[in-house]
Amino acid sequence: MKIYLLDLGSLVIDRSDVLWHIDVGTPVRFPVYGVYIDHPEGKFIFDTGYDLDHVNKVLPFELPEQSPEQTLPAQLAKIGVKPEEIDYVINSHFHFDHVGGNRYLTNATLITSKHELRSCLVPEPFERLGYSDLSFYTRGQTKVEFIEGDVEIAKGLTLFETPGHTIAHYSLLAEPEGRRPMIFCGDAVYTFETLERMIIGGFHLDPVDSVSAIKRIRQVARENDAEIFPSHDMEPWLTWKHAPDYYGK
Repeated sequence: MKIYLLDLGSLVIDRSDVLWHIDVGTPVRFPVYGVYIDHPEGKFIFDTGYDLDHVNKVLPFELPEQSPEQTLPAQLAKIGVKPEEIDYVINSHFHFDHVGGNRYLTNATLITSKHELRSCLVPEPFERLGYSDLSFYTRGQTKVEFIEGDVEIAKGLTLFETPGHTIAHYSLLAEPEGRRPMIFCGDAVYTFETLERMIIGGFHLDPVDSVSAIKRIRQVARENDAEIFPSHDMEPWLTWKHAPDYYGK
């Protein structure tokens, strides 16, 4: 199993959205990335970033920066993979900055929870902006495999429930050979400061569940001696391997 981190650009939000109610009025630029997994059982992608046209139209205040090389097709091309070759796509949740590249994955099966899909298609008023990009799903056309609870989707790839940020948010535990297991948190954990201070993000469905999700990620990391990869932490992101470099073997 080889694990590639795909650089899909960056956005800006207020620090109070990274750490709830902390440093209001302080803008923070954060990375957006996807995870491509070359696995004996198929080609998987976990999160696909944002669509630049959509963000410029609907959320221009997040000041997107995405070069042509930071699109999903261009990132996959770095490792010799075409979007139509992807077998499975998993989105930690369906917010716009995690689903924008799904539209390129024309042959992929979407692995998701019915609860997340329903909430995305019929959102609460305060969730509408987060769920504003629906290009990832076309009823009757998108191939979907529904899951419930924690699921090993392939050997050494386990999705585990971390709701709170959204109703059915999932994180990914990957266990590549030759290195420590890796946890990709999605937006259950924005940054390492989130983990250390136990302060949830400012945008969430349920703050109590969000705290529980942080605790669960820490527990899964302890039980598996796993390295944690937050979703939107610029400083560590710059030190991680980016495609075409990879983790595992």
